[in-house]
Amino acid sequence: MSSPIQSRVGQVFVPVRDMAAAIRWYAALLGFEPGAASHEGTIYDVPTDGETRLALDANRPSFDASGPPRFFLWTDDMTATVAHLRSLGVPVTSDVEDIGSVVFVQFEDPDGNALMVCQRA
Repeated sequence: MSSPIQSRVGQVFVPVRDMAAAIRWYAALLGFEPGAASHEGTIYDVPTDGETRLALDANRPSFDASGPPRFFLWTDDMTATVAHLRSLGVPVTSDVEDIGSVVFVQFEDPDGNALMVCQRA
């Protein structure tokens, strides 16, 4: 069976309530220089490596952030990652877990969005 829809993710949107605060938080988390939001201050494209893009989206500020992580970020050093999260005061919501193929930790951004970082095992 074929489809005209490609099985490649183009961009992930993370809902946020306070764009300026979210930009600062993600900049500290990921180590980039904060910039200005576009689309009348409602979209911010987070600098990423690779093809898949990440955007902060303030178009619907009354969202429900509950649920599991919708995506994960990679790391090559889980110990340093957890130390970095703790140094930023980030709420870490799980222990570091090893499921065989990856080791991961879950945490939340200031809007309560569940996020995850994985390291290949």
